Amino acid sequence: MSDIRILPLVPLKNTVIFPILAYPVSVVKERTVRAVDAALAEIGELAVFALKDAEVEQPILEELYEIGSMVRIVKNVRLPGGKRSVILEGEQRIRLLELFEEDGVLLGKVEVVEPQNQEEVLFEKRDKLRRLAEQVLAESPTGSAEVGFLLRKASGDSNRLTDIIAMQLGLSMLEKQEVLSTLDLGERIDLLLGMLNKEQHLLSIKDKIENKVRGDLDKAQRDFLLREQMKAIQMELNESGEEDELETLKAKVEKANMPEEAEKIALREIDRLGRMNASSAEYTVARTYIDWLVDVPWSVSSEERLDIKEAKAILDADHFGLEKVKKRIVEFLAVRKLKGDLKGPIVCLVGPPGVGKTSLAKSVARSLGREMVRMSLGGMRDESEIRGHRRTYIGSMPGKVIKLLKRAGTNNPVFVLDEIDKLGSNHRGDPSSALLEVLDPEQNDTFVDHYMDVPFDLSKVLFIATANQISSIPGPLRDRMEVIEVSSYTMNEKVEIAKQYIIPEQLEEHGIGNDIVFFPDDGLQFLIESYTRESGVRGLKREIAALCRSVATDVAMEEPVEHPEMTPQAIEAVRGPIKFFNDVAQRKARAGVVTGLAWTAVGGDILFIEAAKMPGKGGLKLSGSLGDVMKESSSVALSFVRSIASQIGIDSTVFEETDIHVHVPSGAIPKDGPSAGVTMLTALVSVLLDKPVATSLAMTGEITLRGEVLAVGGIKEKVLAAHRAGIRTILLPAKNRKDVPEIPDSILSELTIEYCETMSEVLKVALGLDTTL
Repeated sequence: MSDIRILPLVPLKNTVIFPILAYPVSVVKERTVRAVDAALAEIGELAVFALKDAEVEQPILEELYEIGSMVRIVKNVRLPGGKRSVILEGEQRIRLLELFEEDGVLLGKVEVVEPQNQEEVLFEKRDKLRRLAEQVLAESPTGSAEVGFLLRKASGDSNRLTDIIAMQLGLSMLEKQEVLSTLDLGERIDLLLGMLNKEQHLLSIKDKIENKVRGDLDKAQRDFLLREQMKAIQMELNESGEEDELETLKAKVEKANMPEEAEKIALREIDRLGRMNASSAEYTVARTYIDWLVDVPWSVSSEERLDIKEAKAILDADHFGLEKVKKRIVEFLAVRKLKGDLKGPIVCLVGPPGVGKTSLAKSVARSLGREMVRMSLGGMRDESEIRGHRRTYIGSMPGKVIKLLKRAGTNNPVFVLDEIDKLGSNHRGDPSSALLEVLDPEQNDTFVDHYMDVPFDLSKVLFIATANQISSIPGPLRDRMEVIEVSSYTMNEKVEIAKQYIIPEQLEEHGIGNDIVFFPDDGLQFLIESYTRESGVRGLKREIAALCRSVATDVAMEEPVEHPEMTPQAIEAVRGPIKFFNDVAQRKARAGVVTGLAWTAVGGDILFIEAAKMPGKGGLKLSGSLGDVMKESSSVALSFVRSIASQIGIDSTVFEETDIHVHVPSGAIPKDGPSAGVTMLTALVSVLLDKPVATSLAMTGEITLRGEVLAVGGIKEKVLAAHRAGIRTILLPAKNRKDVPEIPDSILSELTIEYCETMSEVLKVALGLDTTL
């Protein structure tokens, strides 16, 4: 009658337990802990079965081997941190019949299986097995010192003898499972005899190789021990070809035309490679390093053409507007042509997203006839991404500079460093400091990547960096770059860019002919004003793509195109309700509400500063996610208002009996900067005098406690943002008069610019207060 039991079950990964001796096991997983606890709650017996796939976490019946072992928990030790250590003692082989789970415990229905064949029948086979095992295990490195004692002790028990041999022989997991699953003792003995004979043959080959090498060597040849061993192994295994491979590598090194130092290191590494075992991890590391040394373009350069007229023509063809930027790039290329070498400042294109910084770099590469590679620096925090990893571990690799040069295949590409203002740093180093060596013309001709560990000349590379705002670039890095500002586009420029570049590109990408849909100027202006509010044209490109998709849908369905002409009415029908309204100037004027101008990383924008007064004790409350600088500006503004209160008609007692609340809407968006000082002060005076400020007026400027108005940055972007919002009068610091000529005449003709040096002039323009402060 079969012995069937229900036992807690533990799946084993890459492990086979035989029903002999004792096994210490660490218990970590919660599932295994529950099974151990369930076993201890009964009689301490567990079922253990090996997994066919070690990656399986929740096995089903078919994913476990059929034959396993029933073990008893003889010791249970609780360790710190909730871990366990148990000692299991194998008892019997068992067959898995069913697998199920109860109360979070994996259970198995198992049947105890008995070994087949009688011991007296197997006497001769068993004795042969024992003697061969003693002989092989005594010579094998996997055999233990007490193996002979164990074998002699189990000489009368074939079941135990075979399991001991299987444990001592150093078999693979699959071979151990095969021994465990072989229930017929005679077949199991035959299986182990075959394994022992195989091991004995391998040991004899090893001895033969060692004896041959030892016999061929004399005292003068000891330094070549490893090489001779490798040759002997290859002769035994009938392998060849390594010498040819090494010669091929040497030929590649000579062809690469490396600097003398790099070539010396490469040849030395090839010599080391010849003395290594091809299957070792160190061999792979050395071979990969040699491949990098060979593949890096030490002396391969693109044939450069410095035709300034052609460069100017390419820039004009690729980009509409940006005259000042294109002129500066042409000047930059002209100086490089006349100078004859490439040492000089690194160009950094700074401007809002979508204004064409990266595409300008592409045009420069095209005009020079060079390859172009691009490295995004946004969020980079690890120095090794620039300089590479040191060759101290498997998996180390060069930095992105060397990787991209290898991809370019030349040592003089146009190398675009995108988003250089968004570099980070952490405990792994500061990438901006690592870039100093890359970008400094005085030292980048000996740039050393940690992985390559030999100098590489970067002086022929033309580096072009891009950034949204220059203030975020670390000072030492900014000092090595020549900044070219790429400012916002005007309405007319956006219309022309859409007509000349975006619309033809999108029609081609969507498979639409030029005769199917037409974009009139009034429709494009409506699309720009009502559905985009940006400095560049990236959002405009998305909107035009959406309109093209609606037309493509009609064409694909073989129906008449619903909107063959994208008029304002057609655009609104396709894109839905208008997203942006230019109605700032039409708002109702209220005391304490003033329109300010701000500069952000995505271009200029307008913001409203609101001030309200209420009974209190002279407190000042600020809201709207303001930064430290804006909080300081509000404090300076209030202090200045209190100092001039009597001169502008404000009762000084109001500051003791009134609380003032200053709020900047869109509170979820962080806001900071000194240019809101003028707007803050005007809002405070407006609310305290109960006099509204015209909604068609916007302003920007920094203030001092003495009432001076200081210059601020981003004037062009701020003025363009005001124009987009319908503002027609702008108050600027007098010291910013020099920045106004950068604004197109078409915009200035529709604006009135008021320049102020002091706050008395500001209050006169904004509130009509004719008071000399």
